[in-house]
Amino acid sequence: MINQASTAEFISSPVILTVAPNGARKTKKDHPALPISPSDLAKEADLCRREGAAMIHLHVRDEQDGHTLDVKRYRDATAAIRDRVGDDIVIQATTEAVGIYSADQQMEMVLELQPEAVSLAIKELVPSGGEEKARQFFTEMKSLNIMPQFILYSADDLRRCQALIADEVILDKYPFLLFVLGRYTEGQKSHPMDLLPFIEVTPEGTAWAVCAFGSLEHTTISCSLAMGGHVRVGFENNMLLKDGRQATCNADLVGQARDVAMAIGRSIARAADIRAKFCGAPVL
Repeated sequence: MINQASTAEFISSPVILTVAPNGARKTKKDHPALPISPSDLAKEADLCRREGAAMIHLHVRDEQDGHTLDVKRYRDATAAIRDRVGDDIVIQATTEAVGIYSADQQMEMVLELQPEAVSLAIKELVPSGGEEKARQFFTEMKSLNIMPQFILYSADDLRRCQALIADEVILDKYPFLLFVLGRYTEGQKSHPMDLLPFIEVTPEGTAWAVCAFGSLEHTTISCSLAMGGHVRVGFENNMLLKDGRQATCNADLVGQARDVAMAIGRSIARAADIRAKFCGAPVL
């Protein structure tokens, strides 16, 4: 559990603002400005970077705008973003299964793509009995200097993650975690109280971020920022501004989060800060 002293120290650290601009399921029917093509994603990455985002959580789509882990499509989108913003944003590929991809297929994609960063759902990638295969995968990822972020949907997921760290399946003692709040609740709505079960079992020194769903996204991520966390916002999870109006683009949501962080005295991390913290260089 995070004690009072460590919380005060953690709040002084720069906030990592990640944008999740499209997700696996939404289309332009949900919002006409939802970025799907490489050029759309590059433009959105640039707008969000200007508002303070230092990392983009990247999903790519197939010909029918469906979810895919196709390596070529990832490379095309990554190249478009790099052409637009250079190294000013960390590009994090998702491995989300969406009921389509097996753990083996997710791992194969990562090792073929070799992205700068990747999100990994413990529940999907390390089923019971899959620990040794996961250990080999995480070892190879580490040798390739791919930055992981572990996706956790519940406090039980977090306890499982801690057990995998203790058993040296996950090789980082303090990996970057993402707590997904309210993902499986009715209507996919999150509430600030959803964070408490995670915080109660989060070890001191752990870097954690939050993503939240629905109309209370802004309230929930604001509470997370005040408690020393980092945040992920964007159309994948929510399309509404804090006043209930629809956001015009993802950058609107990033800007709201940035304003909260700065109001409580936290600076905004750059892409270089993320690379320094999680890729073996001096920490933040």
